[in-house]
Amino acid sequence: MELTSTSLQYLNTMKAIVYKDPNQVVVVSDRSLPKLGDHNILVKTETLALNPTDWKHIRDAIPKDDCILGVDFAGIVEEVGPSVTKPFQKGDRVAGFVNGGNSYNKDTGAFAEYVLAKEFTLFKIPDTVSFEEAATLGCGFATVGQGLFEKDYGLELALPSEPTKETEYVLIYGGSTASGTLGIQFAKLAGYKVISTSSPKNSNLLKSLGAEEVFDYKDPECGKKINEYTRNKLRYAWDCIATASAAQICADALTTEPGARYGGIIGVKFPREDVKHTDTLAYTGLGEDFEKRGRKFLNNEKHGEFQSMWFEIARTFLAAGRLRPHPVSVRPKGLVGAIEGMETMKKGEYSAEKLVYRVSETP
Repeated sequence: MELTSTSLQYLNTMKAIVYKDPNQVVVVSDRSLPKLGDHNILVKTETLALNPTDWKHIRDAIPKDDCILGVDFAGIVEEVGPSVTKPFQKGDRVAGFVNGGNSYNKDTGAFAEYVLAKEFTLFKIPDTVSFEEAATLGCGFATVGQGLFEKDYGLELALPSEPTKETEYVLIYGGSTASGTLGIQFAKLAGYKVISTSSPKNSNLLKSLGAEEVFDYKDPECGKKINEYTRNKLRYAWDCIATASAAQICADALTTEPGARYGGIIGVKFPREDVKHTDTLAYTGLGEDFEKRGRKFLNNEKHGEFQSMWFEIARTFLAAGRLRPHPVSVRPKGLVGAIEGMETMKKGEYSAEKLVYRVSETP
C-alpha cells in the first residue's frame, strides 16, 4: 500500500537502527516516526549507504542512548515542512546527508524507514541515477564541498561552476575513498591538475575519474616523488585519510615555497608549521548546533548556506552526466545487513566501494 499523509497519521512506528549504551546498536521495530519540523522534509527511505563515521560513532560511544544512526540515504519525499524554501514536494526522488547519532536530536539518523532531512543537504535525484547510487553521494558532496571549496573553512579552490584558468596542481590523498573519488572529479571540473594516491590496484579507476597521476601511498618515497613530479609547485593537498603517515606524505609532497595549504576531514597534527592547515566537519553543513565527542559546534548557519548553494552545483553536474558515483556493492538484509556491514568496515574488509542496503529488505 502506498502511504499518504493521511495514512501516516495512523503509522506510528517504524524500523530503525538505534544506539544502545555501551557501544552497541540494534534494529528496533517500534521506533516512533520523527516529528516533522517547519524546516524539515520527511523522506521514506529506499536505500542507505555506510560511511566510516557510522561505526566510529559506535566504537567511540558518541551518541546518547536511543539515537538513530546513519548519515547517507536516498528515498521519496513524504512530507515537506511549511518553512522549507527549496521546491521539494511529495513524491520527489531525493538523496542526502543527515546528522546520525545526534544527541541534540535523536531522530535525525538515516538508518530508518523514514528520515528527517534538512533542505541544505538534500537534492533531487536525476532520472539517470539509481537509488543505490544516489545513497552514496550526500555525505561525500558535503565533505568535498567544504574541504575543497568553502571560503574561510576549506582550501578555497575555484568552484567547478567557475573553473580556474591557472595551471595549478591539487593532491587528493586517499583517492579511492568515497570522498576521494568525488574530490578528484570536482577538482578536475574546477580546472585543476589532479594528483592522487592509492593502492596500485585502484590506479586505473582514479585515472578514469580525472587523476593525472596516481602514486602508491605505501612507497616510502611517495611524498618526495609527488613533489618531484609537480616540480615543487604543489600548493594544495586534501587528505581523505588524515592519519599521521598520510599527513607526513602530504607535507613531503607540498611545495617548500610560501602559500602551501593542507586540508583534512579529521583533525590530525600537521608536521609543517609553514603550511596553512584547515580541518572541516561535514555535520556543520546542516546549519544547526550539535555536539561530538564532548565538543559543541555552534553558529553553523554560514556552513548551511554554503551547502545549500553547493548541493545545487553538485546536482547540476550529476544530472549532466559529468560525475560518476562511487562504485557500489549492494548487500542483503536491509537494516540488519547494515549492522553487519559496519563490522565489515571496522575490520577493513572492503576497498574502493560503498556498501549499500535496501531498507525494504529488512527481515
